[in-house]
Amino acid sequence: MPRKFFKKYLPSHETVRQNRFVGLFGELLHHHNLWHLHRRSVAGGVAAGLFAGLIPGSNPVQFFFAALFAILFKVNLPVAIATTLYSNPFTVVPLYIAAYGIGEFVMGGGAGDMPPTELHLMDKNISEWAPALIDWVMSLGKPLLVGIFLLALLLALVGYFAVRGAWRLYIIYAWRKRAQRIKATKGQL
Repeated sequence: MPRKFFKKYLPSHETVRQNRFVGLFGELLHHHNLWHLHRRSVAGGVAAGLFAGLIPGSNPVQFFFAALFAILFKVNLPVAIATTLYSNPFTVVPLYIAAYGIGEFVMGGGAGDMPPTELHLMDKNISEWAPALIDWVMSLGKPLLVGIFLLALLLALVGYFAVRGAWRLYIIYAWRKRAQRIKATKGQL
């Protein structure tokens, strides 16, 4: 089961409850769905992480919102936080270009061409990337903000149903494999 794969990397309930930093949040982080691995919780965690991954800002901001969504919707917290990592310095520009195109289309804009704003990150230090990216995002305006929200919502929905479907297919496969094993065992007797 996929649960066995993830379970070896996640902390136990007792470890989480005894952590002094988790204790600061009281009972807020003690809900069982935040740590259990089942189809709904993991699919919800993926959806929360995919949505939070497009929130403008750096990884700590996205981690915070992924954790907030996981707590609000009572879905798997570690999965939600880990899923935000799809948005990184290498993927954020293509994601925002796609978001801008979606925003232009929905708002009834022209042909969906981006304004002549260029983003040059390779000639800058890594410490200058964030301010350059923020200036670039601000120059794109309302179509980008609408597009980011819609793309985040679309990714969250697709991620949720893809995980639910893949989990279900795996369970069906495991049941059939088990039934074949039982049938083969009975045939040998």
